[in-house]
Amino acid sequence: MKATELLDNEYSGHFGTYIKAAGDGILIEELEISLHEFIRFVQNIPMDKFDYRYAEGKWTIKDIIQHVIDTERIFVYRALRFSRNDKTPLPSFEESDYADNTNSNSRSIQDLLTEFSAVRHSTLLFYKSLSEEQLKRIGTASGNQISVRALGFVMIGHQKHHQKVFEERYL
Repeated sequence: MKATELLDNEYSGHFGTYIKAAGDGILIEELEISLHEFIRFVQNIPMDKFDYRYAEGKWTIKDIIQHVIDTERIFVYRALRFSRNDKTPLPSFEESDYADNTNSNSRSIQDLLTEFSAVRHSTLLFYKSLSEEQLKRIGTASGNQISVRALGFVMIGHQKHHQKVFEERYL
């Protein structure tokens, strides 16, 4: 299943930006490929850049990696709920509140990458376990409709978005 195969009713709102950023690969393959690309990319960042902020009040690279981890956990939780046919609308989350309540900058980059890898492997196992019917189920998150499979592409696109931010503003 590719992002271009998603139906118009499978996502709305800001989710479209991330789905477009995910590219046109097959969902399971892209979840795995993007895991390895992200780790390789981060490992090539100079050590002195991990605690760098390009402006006052902006996140460090470590903060952003933690944000990507936290966000993936939230998106997979949403996908789990929707795949199990839970129709309860799920609220948005305030990413800044999450970022303000981590200790990402006191952690090693290897520890953050290990956590990212563990979360992504869990995501992969979850998505591989789903039937076609479960992947197509739709729920409401942050006031917008989204399918389980669209959430998978959102995770990929969200990660790629932040890689691009690293390149443009941090390196």
